[in-house]
Amino acid sequence: MKTIHTIMRCALVVMLVATMADAQTRKAGLTGASFLKIGVGAREVALGTAVTALPGDANGMFYNPASIALKDEVGQATFNYNKWIADLNHTSAAITYNWEGVGTFGVGFITFGVSDITADRDIYSDPVLAAQQTDHNTSATYDYRDMSVQLTYSRYVMENFSLGATVKGIFETADGMNINAVAVDLGSVYNIGVLDWRIAARMNNLGSDMKYYDIAFGLPLTFTIGTSIVPISTELAKFTVAVDAVKSQDGPQYFFTGGEIAFNNMLFLRGGYKLNYSGTDDGGTTTRKAIKSTIEGLSLGAGFRIGYEGFLVTVDYAYSKMDLLDNVHRFSVTLGMK
Repeated sequence: MKTIHTIMRCALVVMLVATMADAQTRKAGLTGASFLKIGVGAREVALGTAVTALPGDANGMFYNPASIALKDEVGQATFNYNKWIADLNHTSAAITYNWEGVGTFGVGFITFGVSDITADRDIYSDPVLAAQQTDHNTSATYDYRDMSVQLTYSRYVMENFSLGATVKGIFETADGMNINAVAVDLGSVYNIGVLDWRIAARMNNLGSDMKYYDIAFGLPLTFTIGTSIVPISTELAKFTVAVDAVKSQDGPQYFFTGGEIAFNNMLFLRGGYKLNYSGTDDGGTTTRKAIKSTIEGLSLGAGFRIGYEGFLVTVDYAYSKMDLLDNVHRFSVTLGMK
C-alpha cells in the first residue's frame, strides 16, 4: 500500500508541474519544435505510440525516460528511419547501458528536415532590414533542419518501480538562422505484478522558449498517463494491450491505443489507433471554416527478432495511415546485448 501511495504522489507532482507550466502559456497551435511530436521507432509507432508503460526499449527514452531501465540486458542500440510527409527526413538513434547498481544511462538524437529548398527571397534596400537578412549571398537553395540531443537516466528505485529523467538540447536551423532551447522529460513506471500490468506517467518538453527575432514559441509540453497489460501469455505466444491518455499544451485530449502479439518472442504483429487524433479540427471562426489540425489514425506493423551468442537483433516496420497526405513507412533496427 505504501508503494501505491508513493506512486500516486509522484504522479500528482508531475501533474501539478505540468498544470503550472500550462497556465503560463499561449493558445493552441502556437508551440514550436513540432518535430518532437512525431513518433520515434517503428515498434512504438505501430502501437499507436501508446508506449508510456512499456519497458526495456531504447526508443523509450524519446517517450518515457523511466521505461529504459534494464534488468535482463546490459545495453541496447537502435537506429530509426522515417520518410516523413513532404519528403522530410526523420532519423533517430539511441544507445542505452545498464550500469549495475547505478542505473541505466542513455544517449540519443533526432534529426528532422530537408535540404536544397529552392530559395525565393526579396533583397532589402533599406539598411536596417538588410542587416537582418541572414543570407547575403542570395544562394539558389537553403536547408531546414531540426535536431534534438538528449541524455537519459533511469533506475529501479524499488523492485517493480522505475523513475527516469531526460535533459535535452533542441536546435533549429533555417536559411542560416539558428535558434535553440533546453528541456527536460520526467517519467515513472510501476509493475503491479498481476498479468504484467503496468501503470506509468510522463511529462515531456518542459523547457525554455525558442525565439525567432522578437517572437517566442514554447515547446510542445505534454502530460501522459498510460497503462499496459498482458492478458494472454503462454510458452508460444503473448498478447499485450496498451492505452495512453495524452494531454498536450496545444491540442485537445487524445487517447492512444495499441496491441502486440508476440510468437515465441521472435515474430511480432502490431496495431494501434490514435483516437481524437485524426480528422479533428480547430472549430473555425466567424470568418473561416474549421481547419483539420491532426492527420494520424490507424497504424500497423511487424517485427522479427533473432538471437546469437548473447546478442539480440530486431528489425521492425510500421505503417501509418495519414489523412489527406501520403501514408508513412518507418523502419528500425535494434541490437540488444545480454
